[in-house]
Amino acid sequence: MSHLVRRFVSVLGTCCLATGLALCVAQAPARAETSGGFELVALGVRGGLDDSNLSSYLIRAQGDAHYLALDAGTLLPGIDRALARGAFADAGPAGGDTAQGHVFHDLIAGYFISHAHLDHVAGLLIAATDDTGHKPVYGLPSTLQVLSDDYFNWQAWPNFGDRGAKPALGRYRLTETAPGQWFDIPDTTLSAQVYPLWHDRITSSMILLRHGDAYFAYFGDTGPDALSGGGHHLADIWQALAPLVRRHALKGLLIEASYPNEVTDAQLFGHLTPAWLERELGALAEASSDPEALKGLKVLVGHTKPSLKAGRDPRSQIAAQLQAGNRLGVHFILPTQGQQVEMP
Repeated sequence: MSHLVRRFVSVLGTCCLATGLALCVAQAPARAETSGGFELVALGVRGGLDDSNLSSYLIRAQGDAHYLALDAGTLLPGIDRALARGAFADAGPAGGDTAQGHVFHDLIAGYFISHAHLDHVAGLLIAATDDTGHKPVYGLPSTLQVLSDDYFNWQAWPNFGDRGAKPALGRYRLTETAPGQWFDIPDTTLSAQVYPLWHDRITSSMILLRHGDAYFAYFGDTGPDALSGGGHHLADIWQALAPLVRRHALKGLLIEASYPNEVTDAQLFGHLTPAWLERELGALAEASSDPEALKGLKVLVGHTKPSLKAGRDPRSQIAAQLQAGNRLGVHFILPTQGQQVEMP
């Protein structure tokens, strides 16, 4: 039994076991009777170069007023772009703030940081110079340790966290999440569970969100199990998601495809190509015991890395390669900055 499974069993107690893996997601605490879905707003979708458009998304349960941020590579420029495209139309009055300030101050309940690479935290750091409202930042202990030691240390940046180098200003509450343990997101109807991911030399993470009997999975940067030196983080996750897929409770997932297929495995550094992504989605279909199980599932694809070479458009290449290899019938979506995606 894997370390992840032992932790699931010890934390959650009774679980149903399948093929030696703990499938405990169905035992999440009930916070809402509804089985509604989710609304996602893309604040940043790229994996580098353009610092105004780096990985960051806001998600909320349908009917909620507040969002959870999924990574924070770009915050305020992404909010501005989303407002220009008609997002947050039901947000209510802004009080004394600009519309951008209203979203930042009042509508974000907290942040999930999948890992501490700069393209996933730059917006979080920069925006801390304004009063954030002492909001929680959720992440694995290893991720939060990097935030505290390497960024919030009064050398790289003032300590806007609530621990570490003194004085700790406390604008963010660094909130550790144990793998496999459900927790609630205050001021929302969301519950969440975090899973570790392999990302070359560091541990990244995925967060599984629950609203009633509806689920959404957000993956930080990750490479395929086959290149991880014997790891099985994605295999564990596919086993955990399989029962949700079978009963159509998984409303969507967001995962990366950083490079086109032409990039060699040796140059991926813990990322996915369209071919590797589709191979991993095939493993999810296999875990679900139904080759048709993923048909129509919304698979949002982000973290595409742009190029400064004339005539090259990696995003278009990735989109074309995903469609060409789409034998599972999933609904691939490559969001653009500011776009809203509904997952009812």
